[in-house]
Amino acid sequence: MGKLENSILLSIYEKMTRIKMNDERFIAEMSAGRITMPYYSARGQECIPASISVLLNSDDYLVTIYRGIHDMLAKGVPAKLIWAELAGRETGACKGKGGPMHITHPATGCMLTTGIVGAGLPIATGLALSSKMRGDQRVTVTNFGDGASNIGAFHESLNLASVWKLPVIFVCQNNRYAEHTNFAKGTACDSVASRASSYNMPGVQVDGNNPQSVYAAAKTAIERARAGEGPTLIEAMTFRFNGHTMGDAGGYIPEEEYKAAKENDPYPKFRAFLEETNVATPDELNELDEAVFRELEEAVKFAYDSPLVNASDVLKDVFA
Repeated sequence: MGKLENSILLSIYEKMTRIKMNDERFIAEMSAGRITMPYYSARGQECIPASISVLLNSDDYLVTIYRGIHDMLAKGVPAKLIWAELAGRETGACKGKGGPMHITHPATGCMLTTGIVGAGLPIATGLALSSKMRGDQRVTVTNFGDGASNIGAFHESLNLASVWKLPVIFVCQNNRYAEHTNFAKGTACDSVASRASSYNMPGVQVDGNNPQSVYAAAKTAIERARAGEGPTLIEAMTFRFNGHTMGDAGGYIPEEEYKAAKENDPYPKFRAFLEETNVATPDELNELDEAVFRELEEAVKFAYDSPLVNASDVLKDVFA
């Protein structure tokens, strides 16, 4: 594939910028003691959802995990609804009662965020089945980490999706560490993508820090799914720059590995690429950055200005 159109490249950059700035602001607010929540940083993994989401329609489905704020932002979930949710406000995407591990926003296709490792895959398979039964041409993208590829639900979901030729794309964001465990110490095979052959579906491993590589793999998979040809497994190799959770210093990661990953930070590399190939000038990118910054400032203010969840609402929206 040749160079992507400038509009696509800039859209990917804007999404990556929003994800990066949002992550940094969350960490700053938590460090200052202004907000308390369980938060799983995806800093370093911006490229994957940004490059896939530009290929999706607003009504295509997304299923993600607790380390999935970047997936939600890329899909179009408004930042102010995410911030209000994480701050426990009534105006949040789930009225402040879901928190970061359980955000949903059907209007943008974000159907589930799960706090259970691997639990999103069978649900994504079910969503894809509903799309096939209705013939609505929707595709479902489900994101998960490398650790989830060792869960039984992973294998069950891939098998059934292939048997029924469902329009679902399984995206493993392989950041090389399942919580605190190195990939090689917990997985017998060399790659997650190789497991696709067991279920008679395409499996491709790509550089998850390269927008064009991720875009190309996703484009093929999405076109295949919409054409009724079934699922694809994409393994996007990446790295998370922060610990499993806030407060985890990541001492289990060798210093040389961490250093090499930081040198391969996808965000500054992609920005440099855009400038070097004359896609945009530094001033134009700065202007885009400033617009995203203002958007996030408004989101933070919206969250803090909104009322906290009332304890009397705890039994509302609950099925008994």
